Amino acid sequence: MTEENTKAWQDRVAAARGETTAISAIGWMRIVWRALGLIGLLAVFMPLHYIYRTVLYGSPFPMLFLRCAARVCGARVETVGTHLKRDVFYVANHVSWIDILALAGASGTAFVAKAELEQSPIVGWLASLNRTVFVKREHRLGVAEQINALKEALADNWSVTVFPEGTTTDGQSLLPFKTSMLSVLEPPPPGVLVQPVLLDYGPVAEWIGWIGEEGGLNNAKRLLSRKGTFRLRVTFLEPFSPEDHRGRKAISAEARRRIEEALCDALGKPLREFSHSVPPVRYEAPREKVPVETQ
Repeated sequence: MTEENTKAWQDRVAAARGETTAISAIGWMRIVWRALGLIGLLAVFMPLHYIYRTVLYGSPFPMLFLRCAARVCGARVETVGTHLKRDVFYVANHVSWIDILALAGASGTAFVAKAELEQSPIVGWLASLNRTVFVKREHRLGVAEQINALKEALADNWSVTVFPEGTTTDGQSLLPFKTSMLSVLEPPPPGVLVQPVLLDYGPVAEWIGWIGEEGGLNNAKRLLSRKGTFRLRVTFLEPFSPEDHRGRKAISAEARRRIEEALCDALGKPLREFSHSVPPVRYEAPREKVPVETQ
């Protein structure tokens, strides 16, 4: 591990404790450069989007913009498998806000994401471009309202993605799936299939992951100031009919089984327990510290 990588890893661990990451002058230059890149993309795609919408519905330009935005942010997205284009409910693991840019750029899907993301500068706005349904994990009384929003998004966008872990992890773990947002599949809308999706960042996942006590703004600055690029492989796994797995718990279990199997194959080893407690999703980290691999 080089001295530069050691320092970056120390910053990453400190960020997970909630500490603000110090950005170097070069890092700020990368942030500014990438921000200008995003502004340039907006200048191109936004007028095209609104012009298109005056004539036809279902503009392709948000998808193209988000695909390019992922690249500007440093992601080199590789897609594996064939994704269904309509009447599909994607179920994916969750590592970073980059997931939204990459998945939307690959498929044009709408999303269900945690409400905290909506408050993140730039990132929240980017997510809202594709009709992201923001949910408050602790807001139980609003579940019915959120499910209705999800139904509307599925009807309008033809595809919707949920991250049933309810939070982001480190790419080496997979939390229990929460099933409340799968209530839209009870009963399943006619003809809708479920397609599990694996988001695999490889070894860089632990650097990218938005975990622990880190704030959204700090994570965005840390990621956008990062040197170089990183690979993100989006694998669309075999879809299945929710009719064959009656009830949201059975659907969730089947999707999780397939994602876990694919993630273990990608890592070449068993998954480990996530080392950060997440009270809103009622996950308690193991008392013994889970070893974290250095990069």
